[in-house]
Amino acid sequence: MGKYVQVQRKGKGSVFYARTRTRKGAVKLRPLDYSEKHGYIRGVVKEILHDPGRGAPVAKVQFLNAYRYKRDTELLLCTEGMYTGQFIYCGRKATLTVGNVLPLSAVPEGTIVCNVEAKVGDRGAFARGSGAFAVVVTHDEDKGTTRLRLPSGGKKTVASDVRAQIGVVAGGGRTDKPLLKAGNAYHKYRVKRNCWPKIRGVAKNPVEHPHGGGNHQHIGMPSTVAKDRPSGRKVGLIGARRTGRLRGVKKTAQDKD
Repeated sequence: MGKYVQVQRKGKGSVFYARTRTRKGAVKLRPLDYSEKHGYIRGVVKEILHDPGRGAPVAKVQFLNAYRYKRDTELLLCTEGMYTGQFIYCGRKATLTVGNVLPLSAVPEGTIVCNVEAKVGDRGAFARGSGAFAVVVTHDEDKGTTRLRLPSGGKKTVASDVRAQIGVVAGGGRTDKPLLKAGNAYHKYRVKRNCWPKIRGVAKNPVEHPHGGGNHQHIGMPSTVAKDRPSGRKVGLIGARRTGRLRGVKKTAQDKD
């Protein structure tokens, strides 16, 4: 009987935990309320912060509470062009300006948006990484849906009532500069979670990995593996529909519509 493979050990926790102590908090849109559904509410950007483990900066935005004498502080994704002291407007009747939060039904086709909700009121799900954005492709007013082009290039249909921030997430071009040395990679992943360095399966011993061992580094079995295999064997290309290089012209989803 061999060892538990590393993927199995990751599920337990112990040394495989997320480094959350220094993080600034969950980055979400405002909770959906009456003022956003029927009008708008104004907030002010108090501060632009670096969130450890996140490539994009975060904006601390302060709103007046509509029901009690207090201020609500929200952490929103910082869009390109946002600055401290800027007014942010959230709601159906807000203007189409970078940083504002509007429902997709109030946004014309071709607009660049980010931090888009998947379901109404979930406070942001798509296009949240640094430099990411989604494009509003079409509105279907009969069905009440909107078609988006996501950063992956795929198309997605969501309800037209879901909210999104206008603009591109700040911090774009982060991956253009190479890490160059292992020390930079170490510090990059140290504040995220224990997922670096990654050792190839073929470089391990047979007790540690199904691909380990042998006089030459070779897999020695098909690299594809079924989705329902037990966790110690479930390594390689899991549930692969196809393998090999992508050849020929990439067909984009644009061609179909």
